[in-house]
Amino acid sequence: MEVFFESVYEIISEFGIKLIVAIAILVAGIFVIKYINWFVNRIFARKEVDAAISSFVISLLNATLWILLFIVALSHLGVQTTSFIAVLGAAGLAIGLALQGSLANFAAGFLIILFRPFKVGDAVDAGGNVGIIQCINMFSTEMNTFDNRKIIVPNSQIMNNTIINITSEPTRRVDFLFSVAPNSDVKQIKSIINNLIDNHELILKQPPPFFRISSVTHSSIDFTVRTWCNTPDYWTVFFDITEQTREEFVKNEIGLPVPQMKVSSRGE
Repeated sequence: MEVFFESVYEIISEFGIKLIVAIAILVAGIFVIKYINWFVNRIFARKEVDAAISSFVISLLNATLWILLFIVALSHLGVQTTSFIAVLGAAGLAIGLALQGSLANFAAGFLIILFRPFKVGDAVDAGGNVGIIQCINMFSTEMNTFDNRKIIVPNSQIMNNTIINITSEPTRRVDFLFSVAPNSDVKQIKSIINNLIDNHELILKQPPPFFRISSVTHSSIDFTVRTWCNTPDYWTVFFDITEQTREEFVKNEIGLPVPQMKVSSRGE
């Protein structure tokens, strides 16, 4: 019995020491991982690396560091890391087959970082959603809608669909369609709208504005107006010109088109 208890004591003592060492490694590893994240973030900030690239790289680095930390901790508990890595590889293959969608999201995230169709802060229409890009992770992309709702979109859904980057170019064209009554004075209307365009400080002179009659029907005359502005000024220009045109039409008593319906009857 004494030999038995001594053996048990030795085993517990030895395992206890290993367990304490493993816990110490985990605690120290957590601080090391936090420091590495801080250091990498600092380097990215100093080099002014795009936020999309930095968020993706840090996510990938975190996953790698945590896996290495657990492998080191398990090795100090006496677990054979070679066999563990082999088992981990086999499990990874099985999990990979079961989680093909997640792997597709990871590959799509890598392609997003590689080809950079958008960056953090861009307004995009991607994956069937419209919003402002917040960050790009390993498996998903986060964006905020214009009414400030967070959307998390799988990366594969973005790469497998059309991507429209709304704010990538410095300037945008603003399109208007104005309709008036068919008996309106065309010269007067052109004069009103041209004055509004010329006097708006946010509308660019080049490319020059476009203003022509696009269609004439029995109920209306339609005018197509196209102007250019800096991208951040798009909605300001759109709403300003729309409101000011309406005010000028009312002030000058210009009639608006009235929908007409022709009713006919046919006797038997």
